[in-house]
Amino acid sequence: MNRTPETPVPHRPARKKRRGTVVAVVLVAALGGSGALAAIRPWERAGDAAPPPVEHGTVAVSKGSLSTGIQVGGALAHDAPTPVVASGRGTLTALPAVGAVVKAGAKLYEVDGRPVVLFTGDRPMWRDLGPGVTDGADVEQLKRNLIALGHADGLGLAADRKFTRGTATAVKRWQKALGEKQTGQVALGSVVMLPRTAVRVQQLGTQLGSALGATSVMTVTGTDLVAVVRPADNQLSSFRPDGRVTVKLGDGSTVGGRVRSLLRGGSGDGDSGDGGDGGADKTTVTITLDDQRKAAGAGPSAVTVTVVGRAVSDALVVPVTALLALDGGGYGVQVVTGTGTRLVRVQLGLVADAKAQITGDVRAGAQVVVPK
Repeated sequence: MNRTPETPVPHRPARKKRRGTVVAVVLVAALGGSGALAAIRPWERAGDAAPPPVEHGTVAVSKGSLSTGIQVGGALAHDAPTPVVASGRGTLTALPAVGAVVKAGAKLYEVDGRPVVLFTGDRPMWRDLGPGVTDGADVEQLKRNLIALGHADGLGLAADRKFTRGTATAVKRWQKALGEKQTGQVALGSVVMLPRTAVRVQQLGTQLGSALGATSVMTVTGTDLVAVVRPADNQLSSFRPDGRVTVKLGDGSTVGGRVRSLLRGGSGDGDSGDGGDGGADKTTVTITLDDQRKAAGAGPSAVTVTVVGRAVSDALVVPVTALLALDGGGYGVQVVTGTGTRLVRVQLGLVADAKAQITGDVRAGAQVVVPK
């Protein structure tokens, strides 16, 4: 198609339809990667009234990366809130401060002036442990903790289900380290078993002087921060188990993450942070973070999680408004030359964020026509 050299961006006057007529299109690409939406803006055909003139500009063809994906708002929260229910009887005489971090082997709270110690285990204690008790998983948990804390050094203690003489000796060493009477027996209620090597106190459920009961003494979390989001149902397919994401923190920095779990209709493993938006029926996605130090610097706050879909690099990229739909199918761009413009057919690749990847007889830096 020949153009007059007087102007690089000519208007198109009314003319008869013929082979090679060009139709301008505007492609709007959703960030969610669900595909491009074409809005046709045809020039006049034979018999049509002339449209108002369209002003044009030019833009350079760039070279770079392009990707599709979705963005979902969420919150940064401490991991896995867990209520702590005290066993036995007595009165609470000491409680930790909210935000305190307690490691396994240290006092979590105090009852009747005696420490209740945090141990690592999946099963709560349900009986006193000492010489003569039957074999059980609770004995195995106790022995694993005594070994891990160094109280079984030199005893040849195995982490099995038998309460042996060596087990009693290790218990006495542990009691001595606490400043407690060395009985060699572990009373029900003197230990809290939680499946963590350290916990952070999120909130207290009672107050000093309260008697032990069925209500929780406190709620604890893990010490790590996680990102928690509740995507819409049509976004769930982007969140694959163990899939990679990027998390933008409250201070503007970003950190990589990995999808750990998807829980339907629950509050997830961390605080929801959704402000009570009625998301109980949504799926909660919990994301572990690659850099806990960077996350801790930002602190619990709102975050934006980006899931990348398709991606290309080192690609020729133009705004979607530069694309022209050609009669007979396909796309082209008007490339500015020294004497005017020339129409170049291109192949369309990835479309995202109102930009399109193209291939064809076009080079990076070339000027192409776009409507203003």
